[in-house]
Amino acid sequence: MGCSHCMSVCPTEAIRVRYGKAILYENRCVDCGECFKACPVSAIFIDQDDFARIQAYNYRIALVPAVFFGQFPEEISHNQIYTAILANGFTHIYEVELGVDLLVNEVKAYAKSHPEKKPLISSFCPAIIRLVQVKFPALTENIMLLKPPLDITALYCRKELTDKGVNPAEIGVFYISPCAAKIAAIKSPVSEDYSMITGVINMDTLYNKVYKYIRTDRTLNPKTNANKPLTKTALEWTLTHGEASHIQGRSLAIDEIHNVIEFLEKIENDEIGDIDFLELRACDESCAGGVLLSANRFLVAERLRSYSNVATEEISKTDGIFAYKDYLLRRINIQAINPRSMMKLDENMEEAMRKMEKSGRMLQCLPLTDCGACGSPNCQTFANDIALGEADIRQCIFIQKNREQTGELSPDESLEMLKSIWGNEKFFSKSK
Repeated sequence: MGCSHCMSVCPTEAIRVRYGKAILYENRCVDCGECFKACPVSAIFIDQDDFARIQAYNYRIALVPAVFFGQFPEEISHNQIYTAILANGFTHIYEVELGVDLLVNEVKAYAKSHPEKKPLISSFCPAIIRLVQVKFPALTENIMLLKPPLDITALYCRKELTDKGVNPAEIGVFYISPCAAKIAAIKSPVSEDYSMITGVINMDTLYNKVYKYIRTDRTLNPKTNANKPLTKTALEWTLTHGEASHIQGRSLAIDEIHNVIEFLEKIENDEIGDIDFLELRACDESCAGGVLLSANRFLVAERLRSYSNVATEEISKTDGIFAYKDYLLRRINIQAINPRSMMKLDENMEEAMRKMEKSGRMLQCLPLTDCGACGSPNCQTFANDIALGEADIRQCIFIQKNREQTGELSPDESLEMLKSIWGNEKFFSKSK
């Protein structure tokens, strides 16, 4: 309805309002989900694969993050949730954080072997990777080039089944995603040629199916966990400080994407230095605050920390994922991550400079109130839009009124300008 809530909260200025509708500039979008959370009428939705698609495979694997289990009330057991997931069509369940115990030592070793990359930035959160690409391109070389737990566990489960004689074509690996960024990372990998994951099911979709099954089947007979319980390290990894707490030196954990942007700006401006490692997460409370979770993020984080308090750190180095340690470590590195600057005004340097100069001139004419009435989030982006030929300076409400007073613009022309931003509906009173 062109309310501009999404435009106001977008951390990368990827949204504009034109003709009463929000439009997306895809080159700026980092899939953080802030617009999804802000929309008051649920006009924005996060796409997923059809749930029925899992039936195309004889071996249907659910890759389930720990935060999925943290959504359920304490009276619902881990085993009940496992049983309900299997009852909804999956044949195997692998908890995503199985890859953490293998990864944690590699992260420590990577940090020690790359002292020149300060601060080293975690590769865990795909929204942060994309944010660095588009808004802080100079920092892309600081990103740790190691697979996150999700990709390690996906490799592991496929390898384990194929080693048991399963035809790879019969294996479908479906990730239960807590956020939009991880869906985008699977569908369009940034640092890989392809993803090992077949499809994505939104976490709220499976949560509703599982919760309904548990509540309606009071005689539910829980099955034993398919995997050993996660360790304390694995359970805490997806929460704020879960990763940074394992890195020696000055390691900081920052969650919520606007906080991350503010901090990275200080890093880029050399206001903050001497930091060894940054754990950066786009969501408040990290994955517990994912936009596709159904429960309160603080309660989810509390439950996971409660589970971790009684979890063990004892791990077998001979079975489970460690039986495939050599295979996985040979594939744990990812390709270099390249900048994807959203600020490029033109491919031709001379033309880009000309547009930059024009943007500067336009900015000097604007009121710098960042009111958003022009359909752009602030005056700076509006000036850039004008330089790119995607907006007209007369769309600024202050410019309009000034030109109306001088006779350069008629009231009707001014009204048409506003309609081109906010649509016709907002300028006609309803008949009584």
